Amino acid sequence: MDSTSTLTQASVTLTDQAYAALRMDILNGKLKPGFKLRVEHLKGLYGTGASPIREALSRLTGDGLVHAEGRRGFRVGRVSRSELFDITEMRILLECHALRQSIDKGDDAWEAAIMAAFYRLSKLDSRLLLASPGEEWEVRHKEFHTALVSACDSDWLQSNRENLFDQSERYRRIALSMKNSDRPVPEEHKTIMTATLARDSETACALMTEHFRRTAEAVSRSALIEL
Repeated sequence: MDSTSTLTQASVTLTDQAYAALRMDILNGKLKPGFKLRVEHLKGLYGTGASPIREALSRLTGDGLVHAEGRRGFRVGRVSRSELFDITEMRILLECHALRQSIDKGDDAWEAAIMAAFYRLSKLDSRLLLASPGEEWEVRHKEFHTALVSACDSDWLQSNRENLFDQSERYRRIALSMKNSDRPVPEEHKTIMTATLARDSETACALMTEHFRRTAEAVSRSALIEL
């Protein structure tokens, strides 16, 4: 392997690392909506060079998480109620399409993966009574929703579904603690799982739709979300 190839691989690795770190900090609200993303500041914050930071910001612009301002640089994408509901309705379309495909094509291993993901998530559901359920709950929550649609074999559908999931979760993390005694989130997950394993597409999609819209309605009431 020549030196040019080695340098190229190292650059890709640094870019991937910067992209992952920036993306996580945007999704969990550490980098606030509208925050000015100055390359010099980010270099020190993430311990890498200007080139990987710029490339990561360009990728995040493609994800819709960062807004490019021409020569003025970049900002974290702003949030609004209209965008929240737009994301939610698009997410419903893709998620239900992927869920129907998974119910149609899923095998025993798919069913087992759903039950395992639900069990792992349920072990941490008591954390919903806290101000924040924590990163481990967030990871298991995503794993559960991913397991439900994992038998869908469309790469494009899965990629776009995941992006919309992350976009909607960004809103929830910015605006809303899951601490809400009036909303039985674990029971919502259980009923979605039960209908899915029963191969009842209509009920599963109706429950998923209600689940997403209830979250969007709750998030939209936050003062942190602009009109």
